[in-house]
Amino acid sequence: MTETAMVLFSGGQDSATCLAWALDRFDHVETIAFDYGQTHAVELEVRTTFLAVLRERFPEWGAKLGEDHFIDLSLLGAISDTALTRDKEIEMTEAGLPNTFVPGRNLLFLTTAAAVGYRRDTRHIIAGMCETDYSGYPDCRDDTIKALQVALTLGMDKRYVLHTPLMWLDKAATWRMAEELGGAALVELIRRESHTCYRGDRTVLHDWGHGCDDCPACELRKSGWERYVAV
Repeated sequence: MTETAMVLFSGGQDSATCLAWALDRFDHVETIAFDYGQTHAVELEVRTTFLAVLRERFPEWGAKLGEDHFIDLSLLGAISDTALTRDKEIEMTEAGLPNTFVPGRNLLFLTTAAAVGYRRDTRHIIAGMCETDYSGYPDCRDDTIKALQVALTLGMDKRYVLHTPLMWLDKAATWRMAEELGGAALVELIRRESHTCYRGDRTVLHDWGHGCDDCPACELRKSGWERYVAV
């Protein structure tokens, strides 16, 4: 039986690694992205380049790569007041979370992906949530993902499996996973063509990739790269 999967592919390091993970395991893989009014919308631009280069440099994976879905979720940006959806400085909130947390984002992303997967007979949904190197977002926690998997399965009367291959990995281990999956070529593709910086800065290509070198996302990616190359 052909096993199909859908990957939440934003264009960032984590989702790019998850895409490779899925292509290594499933017969047919589709991608899905969401425009929710994020200020770092450059990630939505680089992802198409990433997919094109991936097809060219990894033809076996390219043969498995199917349709790319682009979903307008601008309503999420309209109801959110965060540093990712408004022009404001990144800072900690009274709740103990950085104001880069977009309430409900991952819940809405996964639910939408499952709805698209429903009509495409796709039960495997892959996403890059991580509870190791992360900013404390509650919708990235393993318990949240497991609970949502149950809710989606019950609510749509269809068996879904939510895969989070990075859940217990730090950023150094994520770089190593990319190397194990696609060698130095995949690491270099992710380094050059993916985008993780919250400020959307692609003016400088650092050793670890493009970014402002200052926001929380860049700090995690940079520190992970330094630990990865130090081994």
